[in-house]
Amino acid sequence: MAAAIKAINAKIRSNKVLDYVCSTHFSQYHTDFWGPASNFGIPLAAVMDTQKDPEIISGRMTAALTVYSGTFMRYALAVTPKNYLLFLCHAINFSAQLTQGYRYLNYWNWGGREKALAAKAAQQGQEAGQQEAATQ
Repeated sequence: MAAAIKAINAKIRSNKVLDYVCSTHFSQYHTDFWGPASNFGIPLAAVMDTQKDPEIISGRMTAALTVYSGTFMRYALAVTPKNYLLFLCHAINFSAQLTQGYRYLNYWNWGGREKALAAKAAQQGQEAGQQEAATQ
């Protein structure tokens, strides 16, 4: 078993890219890759949330995440060497949060909630009319 693990490890270490991705030492480049790579969960969740009901959007959290992402987009370009992976991560999150912010404002402040409730009532009225027609 130990020989098999050593053979797999040698195979991984022979490839420069796999050696870099699977390395366990904490160098500048190692953390510059894994930090943003693990941080991509935030923008992925934000992008997925754009498909959900706008009633569940938190305006305060959306504002906080927009400021957070905007700040760290700037930080990613201010450090040496520039961390383009971190910049991309926060640029995606910033865009998704702006979309969520627009959806929040549209739903709660610009009449979107009333339109959604009216559409839901109309749909329920149509369903009730169809059921009544079917029973006659």
